[in-house]
Amino acid sequence: MNPRRLSVIRLVWAHLWSRPGVTALNGLLLTLGFAAITLVLLVSEQAEHQFRKDLAGVDLVVGAKGSPLQLILSGIYHLDSPTGNIPATAADQLRAHPLVAQVVPLALGDSAQGFRIVGTTPDYLQLHQARLAAGQWRAQALQAVIGADVARRTGWRVGQRFEGSHGLGGGGPTHGDHPFTVAGVLAPTGGVIDRLILTPVESVWQVHDVHHPPAPAGGQADDHDHAHHPSHDDDEKAAPQPPRELTMLLVRYRSPLAAALLPRWVNSQGPLQAASPAQESVRLLGLVGVGIQVLQGFGAVLLFVAALSVFVALSHAVRDRQPELAMMRLLGASPRRVSATVAAEALTLAAIGVLAGMLLGHGLTHLLGHLLDGQASLRLTGLWWSPLEAWLPLVGLGLGGLACLGPTWLAYRTSMLPALQGHH
Repeated sequence: MNPRRLSVIRLVWAHLWSRPGVTALNGLLLTLGFAAITLVLLVSEQAEHQFRKDLAGVDLVVGAKGSPLQLILSGIYHLDSPTGNIPATAADQLRAHPLVAQVVPLALGDSAQGFRIVGTTPDYLQLHQARLAAGQWRAQALQAVIGADVARRTGWRVGQRFEGSHGLGGGGPTHGDHPFTVAGVLAPTGGVIDRLILTPVESVWQVHDVHHPPAPAGGQADDHDHAHHPSHDDDEKAAPQPPRELTMLLVRYRSPLAAALLPRWVNSQGPLQAASPAQESVRLLGLVGVGIQVLQGFGAVLLFVAALSVFVALSHAVRDRQPELAMMRLLGASPRRVSATVAAEALTLAAIGVLAGMLLGHGLTHLLGHLLDGQASLRLTGLWWSPLEAWLPLVGLGLGGLACLGPTWLAYRTSMLPALQGHH
């Protein structure tokens, strides 16, 4: 390395740490600002990626009347309670519709160790492009296929038995007389299916007794949610069974025309309601975006304060070091080199702030992902890289350059004689 360049680096480093308190404060402000922006980038991009991945090609969700967003949160992302139940015959109606290509039923109401039990068909695995890592899908009732997160956190393996509990959040009474058997384990997908327990719809009906439809969606126990014993009154045994019910239906369109016609047709079918995952997801991301914008604003304010602090610190430093800068001029340093030394201090501090901020942002994201790991929510990792992060070093150097404009010009204009006379 050029000895002259090496001496400049040493000089810059010495100047930075000649006032360690000011340098540390400015570095901390820059670090926090860039950490906040990095955290926002990583969380927002991973959330949007996961939301779009979990849509799994579903064009329409059909369920009981209520909030469309609640239908999407409960049927697509499994983050909320459903709006209620619908007749199982609705699935046949939709399958017979000429604009419908596929209908996948969902029956909710139970969970096991905090993971939701979802009554469905093998088509649900195809929607999420999930494959079995062990075992197989079995069409018999009380046979279950568990997601990768379920297997990791519970330790369940193929052939193991477990009991479901009433309610989607766990903690309800268990169905000890209807234990499930693990028939298969899914390979990790990075999607919502990793934290679900899948079973044929008939399992849900059998657990809740075919004489009584699945409990409505809030997870509250029903006084009638008990097995019906055939040894009871013969007249009751011979009584017609109430119609079976499902929680919702996931629908794929046969043609683009269905997007305009099918939701209107569904909404006209009495208790049914149609919700568009694409529209409601945009609305959901808009709601989440408010918090993201607040964090972005917080990071921008921190960066502005940091740039202002660097400007003030460098201005004071240049004034305090007037005799030293004049001595550099006297020893042969050009005005350009003197001002470059001052600019290098700001840019070095900005570079340190960017690097430390990005590392801290990735670390905080990884920590947040670890804290959310035990909850049915977003999956976050600090190992994610956002393409927008490539701009952060340029932003940092730009802030450092702006902060040092005034002090650099002041150093450039430093005259040898007045400064040395002032020193004496």
